[in-house]
Order: sequence, then structure tokens, then C-alpha cells
Amino acid sequence: MKKVLTLLTLLISVSCFAQQKPIPKDTSFTVYGTLLKERKARSYIEIAAPLPNKHVISKLDVVYRTLGERTIPLDIFYPKKTKKRKPAVLLIFGGGWRSGDKSQNHAMSIALANKGYVAVTPEYRLSLEAPYPAAVYDLKGAVKWMKVNAKRYGIDTNKIAVLGCSAGGQLAALLGTTNGNAHFEDTIGGLKATSNVQAVIDIDGTLAFHHPESVEGTAAALWLGGTYAQQPAIWEEAAPLTHADKHTVPFLFINSSIPRFHAGRDDMIKKMDSLHIYSEVHTIPDTPHPFWFFHPWFEPMMGYMFNFLHKQFR
Repeated sequence: MKKVLTLLTLLISVSCFAQQKPIPKDTSFTVYGTLLKERKARSYIEIAAPLPNKHVISKLDVVYRTLGERTIPLDIFYPKKTKKRKPAVLLIFGGGWRSGDKSQNHAMSIALANKGYVAVTPEYRLSLEAPYPAAVYDLKGAVKWMKVNAKRYGIDTNKIAVLGCSAGGQLAALLGTTNGNAHFEDTIGGLKATSNVQAVIDIDGTLAFHHPESVEGTAAALWLGGTYAQQPAIWEEAAPLTHADKHTVPFLFINSSIPRFHAGRDDMIKKMDSLHIYSEVHTIPDTPHPFWFFHPWFEPMMGYMFNFLHKQFR
């Protein structure tokens, strides 16, 4: 009996250790590291860091999704309660589907909350932890969480935009082109809400992985489970351009001066124009890819966002 108990104790210990295995983390993409890199060519840039005004509340590391022992958190910045519910924005960080974290969207989240929007920036599973479509499931789950918790945070569930930068822009665009598409819905979690969004802000995120304008390679292959030659159907499926149809929502494209980061955008706009769906493009001249982190581009970028959101949600 003693031997049996000892064996059971050992098995339980091994099981607990396995469950507590750390989540793989790639910290190669950081705001400060990017600043140092980009200052070599542009010594004048500074990290944008707006402060919340007295009407803004913030809550960090709120769990929005639980998968077994794995919990996935978000940060939320929202105006103090008023009688009228507010439009909301889900902000998706970039980092090649492999690196980055939710704190990288705090500056934009605070700027949005200061203007009266509810801003939600979630973590999501990256490629070292789980391949496509795990990130899509997580982010659609975050939209559902926003709707389920709409009363608590004063969210107007009919006015939710999704914003993303780089890889986050691709993910935001995919959310905005797959409303109501059951293939992209994960049933885990049980939240009784739809993941539909009403607008997209794509900041330098590709619209197509296999396209004459695209140069996606190792990072995309890691996330998509192989190269295009190995996984052609997945590369096409993960491309927002593939899904653009009458259900696609209005888009704002904000781009750097580097064309490769908006591969497929013009073809996307042609599709949307043929369906009479609104789109808007702003290319900020002489900008590096991660311009959204820095002055002097932060304020003009936010201005484009506010004008677009006001137009869609007024």
C-alpha cells in the first residue's frame, strides 16, 4: 500500500509539473529595442506615452479566456460610467505572430480612452505556443468577452472596432472579413455572444500571404504550420483578402512608407469598392514599419483613427 501511495504521489507531482510548464516566450520585439534600432536612421524619434485623464479607469491582467490550466489576460481602459454606452476598440499587438505583448498597445489604448472609447488590448497565443488558428480563436473570444461584459464596462456592442499593428493588423483584418463564418469560431469557452465586429483599423498588416506584393517567409511559415509549398490551403485561408465579401466591414488602412507591409491592400480595396463597402487609406511618408510607437507620427495616426471611428460610429 505504501508503495502504491508513493507511486501515486510521484505521478501527481509529474502531472503538476507538466501542467506548470512555462509558456514559450519570444521577447525579441520590444518598444525600447525598436527605438534603439530606428534611432540609427532617425535620431529625433521618441516613444509616445500619453497619460490617462481623470475620467479614465484601467484594469490590467483581466482573464478573458481559460483553456485548461492556461489563462489568457487582457488590459482594459475605459471612461468612468455614463448613462450612454461607448464604442469600443479591440487592439491587437504585432510581432510576427511570434513576439510582442499587450502592453505595447497601452499608448493607443490610453489615447482612445481619453477620447471616450473603451479600449481592450488582449494577449493571444503566439506561434511558439500554438499555431494558426489559435490566435484567431483567442481574439474572437476577446470580442465575445467584451459583449458579455458590456454592461460592466459601458460598451456599445453594436459599435466595436478591431485595430491591429503588423501581424496584429493581419489578424484584425481577418476578424473583419469573417463575421458570421463558423469555420473561424472556437466553441471552447461557452460565451453566449457573437464575435462580429463593425470596423477594422489595419496598421501595416498584410492582407495576403501568397501574393505578388508579399514577401512573407519564416515567421509566417512558423505560424501557419509550414511554407506555402507545404501548406498552400492554410496560407490562403489565413489571408483576409481571401474572405473579403459582402459581409466585410469598413476598413481604415494606415501604412508606413514600406510597401511590403500592405501586400494585397489594393486588391482588397477593389473588392470592397465593387461591393460598396467603405475604405480609407493613409500612408505616412518617410516612416519605418513600427511607426505607431513613436513621435512624430503618433498624433497624426491617432487623428486618422478618431476621424474614421467618428465617421463609422457617430
